[in-house]
Amino acid sequence: MMCSIYKSARKPDTYLYIPYSTKFEELPEGLTQVWGEPELVMHVDLDKREKLALADIQEVKSKLDSDGYFLQMPPSQDELAQLIAANKK
Repeated sequence: MMCSIYKSARKPDTYLYIPYSTKFEELPEGLTQVWGEPELVMHVDLDKREKLALADIQEVKSKLDSDGYFLQMPPSQDELAQLIAANKK
């Protein structure tokens, strides 16, 4: 499953995953208004990855199938601490 990842110009550390074939303008209007000008970060083939840095890959795939997008919000301080601890193992 190919997807495109965009970052928000208005919301730091906030990313939007959409299917590769979807245009940003096709997303719900409320989301695109809050998002601001999208900046493409990269294209990713989720089928060739086992995990993502800050998002659960199965949740991303599920949301792409059901909603047509996945919104990744910035991690909380607790989540960051857990990620750091997990990566030290």
